[in-house]
Order: sequence, then structure tokens, then C-alpha cells
Amino acid sequence: MSKIHCFLFLSCVFFYFGNLSAQEELIQQNQTALIQPPYLKIGDTVAIVAPSGILKNRNDEVEQAVALLESWGLHAIVGKYVFSKADHFAGTDDERCEDFQKALDDPKVSAIWCARGGYGTVRILDKLDYTAFKKHPKWIIGYSDITALHNQIHNEGYQSIHALMCVSLTKDLNDIKATLETFKSTIFGNPVNYTLEGSNYNRVGVASGQLVGGNLTMLHTMLGSKTSLDMSGKILFIEEIGEYKYHIDRMLQSLKRAGYFDNCKGVIVGDMSKLRKNTTLWGTSVEQLVLDALADYDFPIAFNMPAGHEQDNRAMVLGKVVELKVEKDSSSVIFK
Repeated sequence: MSKIHCFLFLSCVFFYFGNLSAQEELIQQNQTALIQPPYLKIGDTVAIVAPSGILKNRNDEVEQAVALLESWGLHAIVGKYVFSKADHFAGTDDERCEDFQKALDDPKVSAIWCARGGYGTVRILDKLDYTAFKKHPKWIIGYSDITALHNQIHNEGYQSIHALMCVSLTKDLNDIKATLETFKSTIFGNPVNYTLEGSNYNRVGVASGQLVGGNLTMLHTMLGSKTSLDMSGKILFIEEIGEYKYHIDRMLQSLKRAGYFDNCKGVIVGDMSKLRKNTTLWGTSVEQLVLDALADYDFPIAFNMPAGHEQDNRAMVLGKVVELKVEKDSSSVIFK
């Protein structure tokens, strides 16, 4: 080999490994520990707000939520505009934003519990100011449309809680006993880990990383914006409701083409509820759909996480590091 060829070969080697190091450094930067708001204690205050859809005839559920919090020794305050009506929404954008901003700014508020999802959070995201929040961090709690807020909070550098909302409460709370137990344990800082029912669709493997995600539609909606997630070194949780299978595939394909999964460490699939039937059948299960969409990657994929739009909706701390171990007969999600 000539000196020139040797030089070119070594240059390529250094360039390759140099890029690997840069990539690993980028992943490490994205894995910087997020700030954990103080867990709740007896006497703390929880603000109930409605950043999304209208709460028509849902007064009883909110009153029940207040009573539940008080039974746990917490104080509850309800936002001024929670029961406001502005067409599809729980008040105008400005009203919903005002309630949420007031809760963010109030140093006496230890957690913000969203009354319901639906649609509308994305319309107030860019109006929110986290200056006071960063001086007195607090837990943001909810799921579904609240995924938009989870994304924003994550990118601000803070953990949040994916869990039931006020309208998720049932008349007989024994119907959601496990859900409430994990919710209470999580907000009070007691460790909650999960062993998931096995699935033949599981892609076996072990991974560790920050848990992020939520509703697939909302993750797709955030794509291309400053509220989109950088999935490098992270484990993604997804759930969905009321979609056609081809819509789910479309969203996964869009995320894939945008490089969303390139440095992802693993995927946890929650409830895929009330899927709609198209006149042209998709032809496979939704589990196989997910596997096919993510066939180009080798990270583990776990199904049967009891979280999403079902009564059994277990709480999870987003932004916290989890160890994911996936086998065919069961999977485990251990929060570190």
C-alpha cells in the first residue's frame, strides 16, 4: 500500500470512529438527568385545570377528584375556567392558558392535574411561560392530549407523570383500584415497577433509557416543531384510541421517515383502544402492524403495557430512566 493510500485509509478510519464518538456524545447529552419535581406530601396543594376539551356535565367527576385528593391529605383547588365553554374547548385559548399559567406560577401548587384531554392543548403550548415553574417545579399529570405538555416539559428539562385524569374516575373506585394505587404511589414518590403480560409479538431484548412518549397522534402532531422529542437513547411509550389501523401505520411511517427511531433504545406499546374498521381491511393485528413498521430496527418492543384509554391506566414517570427487559412470556419495566 502506498503512503497516499495508507493516509487515506487511516483518515477514513479516524473519520468513522470520530463520528461514532460524536454520536455517542450526543446520545449522552440527551440522557442528561431531568429535574424531578418534589414528590407530594400531606398538606400539599394540587391544582385541577382543563387545558383541552370541554367538560360538559362532568362536574361530578371533578368534585369526586377533589374529594379523592382530600382523602389523601392533599388540598385541591379548581381552576377558574375549568367549566367554561368555548365551542369544542373548556374555555377560550386565553382562558385555558390563564388557568394553566396561574397554576405554573403559584409556588404553593405542588402538582397540576389535568381534568380531561380531548383536543386543545396544542393551541396554548406557545403561550406558556415556564420561568416561575423552573423556580418551583411541580408535577404535570395527565395523558392523551396532555402528551403535548409532557413533550414540552421534557424539552424544558423536567419529569412529568403520565396517569389518569379527573374524568377517568368511576362511580365505584374499586373498578380502578390498581390504577388509583399506582397513581397515589407515584405522586407521593413510592416506587412503582411493572411486570407486563407476555405476548408472542414481543421483540426480545434489554434496554435502558429515559421513558418518554404518550399518545401516538400527539407525538405525530409535534413532529417538526420545537416540542418534538429527540429519541436518542430513550425508550418510547405509545398508546392510541379511535384510529384506523392504516392511520396508525401512517403516523409510525412519518415518524420513521423523520428519523424518530434511529437512536431509540426501545418501545413499549400500551392500549390501542376502540380501533375503527375500514371498508378495506388492514389484514394484520395492530401488534404486527407495529412490528412491521419498526422492522428496520433491532431494539426491544414490549406489548401489553396497561396504560392509555382504558380503565386500567397505570401511572408512569416520564423522563425517568427505566430498565426494559422483554421476553416472550413477560416483560418488566423497572424505574431507576
